[in-house]
Amino acid sequence: MNRDKRPWFRYDVCKSWLVADAEFVGTFGFPKLQGSSAKPDKAIPFDRALRTTIKSQWVHFYLDDHRFECLWYNPNAYLKRLQAFEGVISPDFSVYTTMPLAQQIWNTYRNRALGYWLQKNGVTVIPNVQWGDERSYSFCFDGIPKQSAVAVSTYGCIRNRHDRFYFKKGLKKMVDTLKPSSIINHSNTPDDIFEPYQKEGIPIIHIPNWYETLRKRGTHHG
Repeated sequence: MNRDKRPWFRYDVCKSWLVADAEFVGTFGFPKLQGSSAKPDKAIPFDRALRTTIKSQWVHFYLDDHRFECLWYNPNAYLKRLQAFEGVISPDFSVYTTMPLAQQIWNTYRNRALGYWLQKNGVTVIPNVQWGDERSYSFCFDGIPKQSAVAVSTYGCIRNRHDRFYFKKGLKKMVDTLKPSSIINHSNTPDDIFEPYQKEGIPIIHIPNWYETLRKRGTHHG
């Protein structure tokens, strides 16, 4: 890979090269992702994907951020391994209601930047969508194409009444804004949250929580 000799590029801690040639959209200039019609039936978390020999599955990032920060710091080190899988659900750096808004915006940008870069390098990507409270609605859907398959996760997001309220509210806003062709949900898929959209004709595709599946099987293989 040719390295630009301009000093700002050589020390590009914000990794502007990830979004070279991207189309930027929204108030904060997020790179726009391509849409997808993929319908995965299983996915493995990124940290386990680095060790498995089973490539006939997707990779997701619905796990603690520190387990995939390495992808942000050194994307090229993981590209070939991710290219070997059927596809990737774009990274899921956290956007919590309790986080400062600036951090929510930055993490949303990082989600889009890595998703765009993976698509540019031939990886099939389903856009991941996440939100916090109402403040995030002004940016959290930017860069996600309309009428595409999108992915969300209830993992850790509906544990209490407060979290469940904001997940349901954000999901409705997402459907109204993006009009997705299908919704892929990782982990529990409660009827009270997803059934209304299924009745509207939006396919809801469930991806089991990988760790819960392992516990039920009593095995630790990828």
